[in-house]
Amino acid sequence: MSMSDSDSSSHGGDQKTFRQISRDRLLYEMLRSTKVKDSKSTWKVLIMDKITVKVMSYSCKMADITEEGVSLVEDLYKRRQPLPSMDAIYFIQPTKENVVRFLADMSGRSPLYRKAFVFFSSPVNKELVTLIKKDASVLPRIGALSEMNLEYFAIDSQGFVTDHEKALEELFGENAEGSHKYNACLNTMAIRVATVLASLREFPNVRYRAAKSSLDVSMLTTLRDLVPTKLAAAVWNYLAKYKATIPDFPQRETCELLIVDRSIDQIAPIIHEWTYDAMCHDLLNMDGNKYTHEVPSKTGSTTEKKEVLLEDHDPIWLELRDAHIADASERLHEKMTNFITKNKAAQIHHSSRDGGELSTRDLQKMVQALPQYSEQIDKLSLHVEIAGKINRVIREQGLREVGQLEQDLVFGDAGTKELINFLRTKQDVSRENKLRLMMIYASIYPEKFEGEKGSKLMELAQLSSDDMIAVNNMRYLGGSDTKKASGSGFSLKFDISKKKHAVRKERNSEETWQLSRFYPLIEELIEKLSNGNLPKDEYPCMNDPCPTFHGTSQNTSVRTTHAQPVQAHSVRSRPTATWARPRNSDDGYSSDSILRHSSSDLRKMGQRIFIFIIGGATRSELRVVHRLTSKLNREIILGSSSLDDPPQFITKLKLMSAQELSLDDLQI
Repeated sequence: MSMSDSDSSSHGGDQKTFRQISRDRLLYEMLRSTKVKDSKSTWKVLIMDKITVKVMSYSCKMADITEEGVSLVEDLYKRRQPLPSMDAIYFIQPTKENVVRFLADMSGRSPLYRKAFVFFSSPVNKELVTLIKKDASVLPRIGALSEMNLEYFAIDSQGFVTDHEKALEELFGENAEGSHKYNACLNTMAIRVATVLASLREFPNVRYRAAKSSLDVSMLTTLRDLVPTKLAAAVWNYLAKYKATIPDFPQRETCELLIVDRSIDQIAPIIHEWTYDAMCHDLLNMDGNKYTHEVPSKTGSTTEKKEVLLEDHDPIWLELRDAHIADASERLHEKMTNFITKNKAAQIHHSSRDGGELSTRDLQKMVQALPQYSEQIDKLSLHVEIAGKINRVIREQGLREVGQLEQDLVFGDAGTKELINFLRTKQDVSRENKLRLMMIYASIYPEKFEGEKGSKLMELAQLSSDDMIAVNNMRYLGGSDTKKASGSGFSLKFDISKKKHAVRKERNSEETWQLSRFYPLIEELIEKLSNGNLPKDEYPCMNDPCPTFHGTSQNTSVRTTHAQPVQAHSVRSRPTATWARPRNSDDGYSSDSILRHSSSDLRKMGQRIFIFIIGGATRSELRVVHRLTSKLNREIILGSSSLDDPPQFITKLKLMSAQELSLDDLQI
C-alpha cells in the first residue's frame, strides 16, 4: 500500500490549519489524483460507506467535490445503477464486508463502472489485499489502490472526534470489563487517532494518564482505570507501523500527544459554560450545528422555517463563538449601531421605531430596502436573534444565580449549607439545572452521597431515581474513594490543606465578565505540557524522546522548546466580575483563534500539541485550545471520542449502568 506524497507535512511549505489539511488531502491527494489525461470519462462517481461519508462531509462541501470531477455520490450499501462508461472512486474502510461489496461491483463481464480508484480510510490488512488480487477480472480495472489514512471527523479548525458516542458505556460502564465492545472500541479509536497524526505527518511523544493504582498501591487496578494506558499503547503501535510504511513519515518526535479520560475533569461537561457557542448548544435545542428559526415569507404575510449552520464560513460566528455571552451581545449591539449610523436607509427604518430596538422583522424590512447589504444584514439579524433568545432563557431560568452557585461550589466559596438553602428557596429552578448542581456537588463531595445522605439530598432537590443514576455514575467515573494520592493529577482536590473545599485554583486573568472564573482542567495540563512541567510519574511517555526533532532547521530541540517559559497571562489579581469589560483589553485571550490569521503566522508557531479525551470533550475545552494556541504560539488540536453538550453527557452517564434502556427512555 502506498500513500502519495503530500504538502501537508508539519515541517516546511505553507502551513495550513488541521481542517484545511484534512480537506486538501481528500480533494487533491485523493479525488484529483484520479484524473487521467487520456481517460474517456471526465466525470466520476464517488462511493463511500457510512463512516467515510461522515469523514468527507466534516471536511468538504458538495461544491468542492463537484469541482474535482465528481458528478454523483453513492452509498456502497445501496443498490446502484450501472454506469459502465464512468470511472468510480471508492473511499471506504478496509473491512471484509466493504471489500466484498467492491469486488461484487467490479468483477465479472459486466462491472458497474469502467475503472475503480480505491482509497482505504485506514491501514488494510494483507488478507484483504490477497482477496482483491485473487479476482483476475477486477485487477485490470483498478486504477489505484491506496491507504489514505484519514478516518476522523474534523469538527473544527482545531478539533476532531472519532465518533465513539458510546465510549463511556463501553469503556467505563459496569459491564465493560472483559467485554468484546471494550477492545473493539479501543482499537478503532486508536486507528482513528493515529490517522490524524498520519495526515499531518506528525510523530509524537505519546503521553498518557497513568493508572491511579500506579501512584497509590492501596488501590486496585481496574480495566477502566487502564483505558488511557491501553489507548496510548495501541496508538503507539500504529504509529510504529506508519514509520516503516509511509513515505516521508518523521522518524523522530515532532510533536506532543497527551491522552487522558473524562475522569480528570468531571465538572467541565456539566457546568454552565457562558460563551456564545456553548450557550447556543446548551440552551437552544440545536441539532448539531444546525439552528432553525422563523423568517418572514417572501409575501411577508406569514413566516417560514429556515435552517442555518453555525460554522466557520460565518464570519460573525467565527468572531463571537468563544466570547462571553454578555460580550457577544454587546458586540452585536455595536455592529448594529455602526451599520445604522453608516446607512441612511437604515436610519430611516430605525427612526420609525422611535429609538426602540430593531426586531427581526424590522431587519428583514431593512434587507428589502438595502438589497446590496442583504447578506450582511441577514447574518447580523440571525445573531441578534440568537443572542436575544439566549438572554431571555438566562432570565427566565434564573441561570445567573444557578451559575453563580455552580462556580462558588467549584472554587470553594460555597458548600453544603449554601446548596441546601438554594434548593429550599429556589423551587422554580428546572429539574435539569438542579440535577447539574447535584452532579457538581457530588464530584466535589462524593462522601456526602454515601448511604442515606445522598437520598435525602436528592429528595430535597425533588429529583428522581433515574437522576440518581447519573449522580452515582458521576462518582463512579471519577472513583468515589477519597484516598487519592496528594498532588495526583486525577485528584479533584488541588490543595487539601486549604480551608476552602475548592476543586479549582483561582487563576490570574484579565477576563472580567461575570461567571467567567471557571476553566477546564485541560488548560493547566496543556500549559504544563508546553513548558515541560507535566509530571512524568502521573503522565508517563510511551517513547523516550530523541535529542532533537525531525527537521531541526525549522524546529528547536524538544528540550529547548520545553524550557521556554510560558508568559504570564496577568500579574494582577482577578478583578471584581462585572458584565462589562474594557474594550481595549488585549490579553492574548481574544475570541479569535490565531489560526484565522495568515499562513505566515502559522509558520512561526512551535510544535503542535494534541490532546485526546476519552469519554467526550466539551465546548469549553474546544475554547481552551483556540485560546492557548494564541497564548502559547503552538497549534493545539483537541480530539475526543465525541463532543458532548450537558444533556448528552448526562444521558451517557445514565447509560453506563442502564444498558437495558434506550436513549428515548431517558429524560434530561
